[in-house]
Amino acid sequence: MYAVVRNYSGSGAKQLFDLLDERKAEVESVIRSVSGFVSYSLIRTDDGGVTVTVCEDKTGTDESVQVARDWIQTNASDLGVNPPSISEGRVALLLS
Repeated sequence: MYAVVRNYSGSGAKQLFDLLDERKAEVESVIRSVSGFVSYSLIRTDDGGVTVTVCEDKTGTDESVQVARDWIQTNASDLGVNPPSISEGRVALLLS
């Protein structure tokens, strides 16, 4: 398995997470369509938030980064959100 962490902070990040929270069903539909989807978490922080996507392989996490970027561009471009910092890698342990 492979995971990608997107950390959104700065300008527009809190507003983005308000919007993501309001449109959970749509976000779920978009993320679940990603190839090899395993899990997704949306985590609010003091200055914005973090998303964590786990997929069967890197192809899926790369796709998740693209669909997230596309969704934000289509639905939240007016918020002026800074691009997220991205960390990714092979999952060593996944508990749920």
